[in-house]
Amino acid sequence: MNREEIKNILPHREPMLLLDEVDIVEEGGGRKSVGKYTVRGDEFFLQGHFPGNPIVPGVIQCEMIAQSAVALIPDVKGGTPLYTGLNNVKFKNPLLPGDTAVMTVELTARKGIFCFAKGKLEANGKLCTSAEFSFAILPPKQ
Repeated sequence: MNREEIKNILPHREPMLLLDEVDIVEEGGGRKSVGKYTVRGDEFFLQGHFPGNPIVPGVIQCEMIAQSAVALIPDVKGGTPLYTGLNNVKFKNPLLPGDTAVMTVELTARKGIFCFAKGKLEANGKLCTSAEFSFAILPPKQ
């Protein structure tokens, strides 16, 4: 999916749409999403984080991973995905301007509106962030 196709699924819009593309990969009997986002350097979250040494904040990296997960949920269109939990988050390497973040995510369970997933964000062949998380898909407003 390209950015415009992603907008048909996710409710996020600029400047909070943090995916340039997403692919769904069928692998070993399961499905994974692989999202990509190239850090341009002019994003709002780099302003002041840190002057002369911009680094993508960890919370933004977690958001990139979560947005990639939502592409796996076929009935999310029109709904609002909201984080309900983050567990075992680890930050290993910085994500910098010019890097292309590659987020690989798989759903581990779903119960009604609640989804559970695990994912990672890599750049330049190095692990930047990994996390287990949950989110709820609130139904569309009537």
